[in-house]
Amino acid sequence: MATLTADLIRLNNLQLASKLVSDELMLGIQTSRRSGVGTEFEQYRHYEPGDDPKRIDWKLFARSAQYLVRESATESNQQVRLLLDLSGSMNYAEAGVSRLNYAKILLASLAYLGYRQNDQLSLYGLQNGVVQPLVPAGKQAFLKIVGTMEAAEASGAWTINQPSFPEFSRKQAELLIIVSDFLQVGDEWLHLIRSVAGPRREIVIFQILGDQELDFNLSGFYRFQDLETGREIELQADAVRDTVRQAAVDYLAKLDDALRIPHVRLIRVRLSDPIGQVLTGFLTGKRL
Repeated sequence: MATLTADLIRLNNLQLASKLVSDELMLGIQTSRRSGVGTEFEQYRHYEPGDDPKRIDWKLFARSAQYLVRESATESNQQVRLLLDLSGSMNYAEAGVSRLNYAKILLASLAYLGYRQNDQLSLYGLQNGVVQPLVPAGKQAFLKIVGTMEAAEASGAWTINQPSFPEFSRKQAELLIIVSDFLQVGDEWLHLIRSVAGPRREIVIFQILGDQELDFNLSGFYRFQDLETGREIELQADAVRDTVRQAAVDYLAKLDDALRIPHVRLIRVRLSDPIGQVLTGFLTGKRL
C-alpha cells in the first residue's frame, strides 16, 4: 500500500520519509530496465539457490518478509541538479498537505535514489526570480540537501523581468530536475527552461497542483489570497467556477504546447497523488 503524503509529512523527518518512499519504489520496480534517477538504478530479484546470501538486502527483508537480491548495481556518476521553487505560491495547501512539503519529500526521495547509485547531486533554490546555489556536489551532498530543504521556507514573488541564470550556463551533460507549481504571470518559467535547455541537459519538470486549482469545486463566498503578493479578493465561487476551470484548461494546454522542447519532460502532479506512485511513473517512463 502506498505511503500517504500526509503520513510522510507527519514524520517531520525528511531523510526518513525519503528512505520510506525509495524502499517502496525498489520493491515495486524489481524488473524495470529504467528505474534510476539517472541511467540505471539497483534492480532487485527474488533470492535463488546459489546466490551469495551477502547480496540479500536484509533491511528490505525486515519490511517485506521477502528475500530480495541486489542485481548488477550500477554506479552512474551522473550529474543530477535539483531545483526547488521557493516562491510564495509553494505554501498553497490542501487537505493538510502543502505544495512545499510535497515538493521537499519528492525531491528528497529522488536525491536518495541518486545517492544510492552514486550520482553527483547538487541543490538549487529559486526565490524572487533568482536561482541560488544551496548545496554543491561533493561528499555528504545527500545529507546536506536533506538538511537544507528541511529548513527552507517559501516566500516572495518572481520580481525580475529579465532574469539570467549563470548557475546553469555550462552545457554539461546532466539531469536537471525542477519541482514547482510552474504558475507564471508572464513567461518567466518558460524563459528559464528555454535558456538552459540543450542536447546535453535532460530537464524533468514536476508541476505540482492542487485538486481545487484544477477542478475548482468550491461553492459559496471565499476570500482568495495571492500567496506571493498578499493581495486578497472576495468572490462567489459558483459565479466564477466555469471561468476559472476554462482558464486552467487553457493555461495548461498552452504550457504543454510551449514545453514540447527536445530533452524536456513535464510531469503534472496533484497534491492528492501518492508520491511513490508519481515517482514510479517517472522512473519507469509511464505517462502519468
